[in-house]
Amino acid sequence: MATPRFMCATVLTPGLAGHTVELDAAAAHHATRVLRLAVGDAVTLFDGTGGEYAATLVRIDRRGASVRVERFVPVERESPLPLTLAQGIVASDAMDRAIRKATELGATAIQPLVTARSAPMGGGERGEKRVLHWRQIAIAAAEQSGRNRVPQVAAPRAIAEWLSEWCGDGIVFLPDAPQSMPAMAPPTRPLAVMIGPEGGFDEREGAAARASGFHALRLGPRVLRADTAVAAALAVVQSAWGDWR
Repeated sequence: MATPRFMCATVLTPGLAGHTVELDAAAAHHATRVLRLAVGDAVTLFDGTGGEYAATLVRIDRRGASVRVERFVPVERESPLPLTLAQGIVASDAMDRAIRKATELGATAIQPLVTARSAPMGGGERGEKRVLHWRQIAIAAAEQSGRNRVPQVAAPRAIAEWLSEWCGDGIVFLPDAPQSMPAMAPPTRPLAVMIGPEGGFDEREGAAARASGFHALRLGPRVLRADTAVAAALAVVQSAWGDWR
């Protein structure tokens, strides 16, 4: 089994080698109740600022768990392509899968979009809890995939508002677009990939993306579900310009 990895709430530094660190409640529960790790087992910690730390589980009790930090490992697994997924909000399970796949495939940021056909978000405390849930999904996906930096999951924004402020290059994937990926030149600025909700972007939204400088491209001849389109689109751009080349 691969060494289990945990995001650590404590800011880690190479100077902590030989010192003991308390796991936060969620990590301790996952390590001891889900994975059934025991004292003496090896784990890997990261804090989201880069690199990771080899560590050993040294205490498990009712209060939680702690580890001894062994050494800093200056490994990075980030793509050279700065990549934002701008995702029309979809129903709960599909949105979770979209965020998970975007994290696994190297997105550096995820921007949920409120669109004409997006799933209801909910306001107030309900909406805030949903965003926190998405951020936990991104952390879990980073732990699983070996990433040491967690993509930022932003609060939802209206599509028009976000488009008006985006300053990089962009692709909007539309099923009726006349061109496919090979037709686009490599991006020279941070890249945003726009994926619609179930039912896609409406005509005005697609037109607004084009007017903002986004290239309208298609992903083959079939209509894909939103979470499938995320995986396909990000794999394509990482193969073309990222770390899959």
